[in-house]
Amino acid sequence: MCDEHTADDNEHYLAAMSRRQFGVMAGAAGLAMLLPVPADAKPISGRNVSIKTPDGQADAYFVAPATGTHPGVLVWPDVMGLRPAFRQMADRLAQSGYAVLVVNQFYRSTKAPFLSPGESYDQPAVRARIAPFREALTPDATVRDAKSFTAFLDAQPQVNRKRGLATTGYCMGGPMVIRTAAAVSGRIRAGATFHGGGFVTDTPDSPHRLIPALKGSYLIAIAANDDARAPTEKDVLRAAFATAKRPAEIEVYPQTMHGWCPPDSKVYNAVQADRAWGRMLALFETALA
Repeated sequence: MCDEHTADDNEHYLAAMSRRQFGVMAGAAGLAMLLPVPADAKPISGRNVSIKTPDGQADAYFVAPATGTHPGVLVWPDVMGLRPAFRQMADRLAQSGYAVLVVNQFYRSTKAPFLSPGESYDQPAVRARIAPFREALTPDATVRDAKSFTAFLDAQPQVNRKRGLATTGYCMGGPMVIRTAAAVSGRIRAGATFHGGGFVTDTPDSPHRLIPALKGSYLIAIAANDDARAPTEKDVLRAAFATAKRPAEIEVYPQTMHGWCPPDSKVYNAVQADRAWGRMLALFETALA
């Protein structure tokens, strides 16, 4: 889970690199903002949208292929919220044939984007600013949002309702994938999480306790340093999915740090991010057929 400990982990990782290594990595991160385009990329059309929920109006970005109908995908961003990097990721997914909704999960507190260039979660002042945003996003609030966001997707003419929906989540969005899939289990056929955390807690509403309510298939892509801090979480998840007889690919991605998937991350790992992206596409191709 993205917290001050994870931020410290990532800062220590970056500090351990030589100046030359960091320069190469920073250059790669800049190039990574130009994400690979699928070989058979479809022309796409995107727009900003506002979605009515029981708690207000949520700002979001919706993008889909310019023609035809396609499976819908709900994307929960990481703790730094809806921003250009996630719009680019949504565009890339839409180019592969999906109707994608990326939401501002903090809409109760602020509009997106809420960070200025150069700001990131490893800065104490940024963490302090985001803390009240997170407090407002309770498990019950997430469920209310999930129902509103999936209903919005189902109402779009670009979405093929017969093929079901998928949901993805990054960082704090990981548990939101599980809560979404449990709340609207009749619609969610696939879920994918990337460097998520907080799946296993000692509370009655811990996300792992919701797994018996899920349908469909799942991908849980774990950062190496997250696994080092919570080495038994993957085992609890594997047992829960096995008991529920739900297919799940649960893997620790070697040499990755928490936050390795978004292309604007300081610890972006292009090779492993692309591998995780490929596993997600393979899951969607099968589950949403």
